[in-house]
Amino acid sequence: MFTGANDRLKATRNPKKGATCSRRKPPRVRAEIHYSDMPIILKNIEPRVRLAVKHYWGTLSSQAQKQGAITGRTDTGNRNAVTGGKQMDGFCDLLMGVLADNGITKPVIHRHSRLEIPGYFRPTKKWDMLIFHDDVLLAVIEFKSQRGPSFGNNLNNRAEEAVGTANDALVAYRERAFGDQAPKPWLGWLMLLEDCEGSQHPVGVAEPHFPVFAEFKDSSYAKRYEILLRKLRLENLFNETALILTKESEAKTGKYSEPAADLSMQRFLASFAGHIAGIIAS
Repeated sequence: MFTGANDRLKATRNPKKGATCSRRKPPRVRAEIHYSDMPIILKNIEPRVRLAVKHYWGTLSSQAQKQGAITGRTDTGNRNAVTGGKQMDGFCDLLMGVLADNGITKPVIHRHSRLEIPGYFRPTKKWDMLIFHDDVLLAVIEFKSQRGPSFGNNLNNRAEEAVGTANDALVAYRERAFGDQAPKPWLGWLMLLEDCEGSQHPVGVAEPHFPVFAEFKDSSYAKRYEILLRKLRLENLFNETALILTKESEAKTGKYSEPAADLSMQRFLASFAGHIAGIIAS
């Protein structure tokens, strides 16, 4: 008899009859938190997001200058500006600020170190932000960004990464990697994309064998990110996802746009803070 991880069956042999039987492990009781009715304070979100966007562009500029000075190379495209990290720290600050606005000061937040948690298909996964309370994992968040010119390859990599990362974490949770009585952690994915001709221009698709889904035809890379993030949430891979577009010409002002209301920062932050408040209050 074959037994799978989903059923968590333990095969035993009857010593008298020699027959194989299975015993199902008693299900554990988990704390399911419902937080939709909890009032969440969201103050001055638009200017605070602008500040995070300004930090993004400012960090990219300083990283490019610093790394270019070290290597002496100025013809490497945007690689210097995207390999140094730290450019999304403004959004980490924003999430921490929203928790503070709601009087949520007890969680332990990891954002620079100790960011690894167990995976199911690999030993560990290093996230961008982890939030704990009394050794209980409350939330895990990824902050991603992309600027031109290689939108196509990077989009495919981001899609594979997001789907794989979420599945890895969710199965690890199912298999009790975060504790026998642990509530399901909140999973969030925030994406900042450069708003430019390369990301907004319609792109064709290859269909040598079967037609692709209609929503992908003649869609831009920006639209495909929107589709990706929406489907990640609809398929329950992430609790919330958010998409922000910003032009490099607006680097000094931090001006941004949100192409879809269901992928807004307002929604993302309300869900995030509500989940954590709900668990701490339980």
